[in-house]
Amino acid sequence: MSLPAPETILVTSWKVACDGGEGALGHPRVWLTIPRDKGFVECGYCDRRFEIDRAHAHDDH
Repeated sequence: MSLPAPETILVTSWKVACDGGEGALGHPRVWLTIPRDKGFVECGYCDRRFEIDRAHAHDDH
């Protein structure tokens, strides 16, 4: 059984940046690419889950 991600963010870009959203208390900015087959990616630092809104997604691959 897997635990739910602490925060899920719906995005329209297949490439996203995550810095933890905590300002100085966050983590280094990392760029993540959402795999088209899964439709989501999770940040390795803070476990935020970024899900693509396929109906409004930009084709930036």
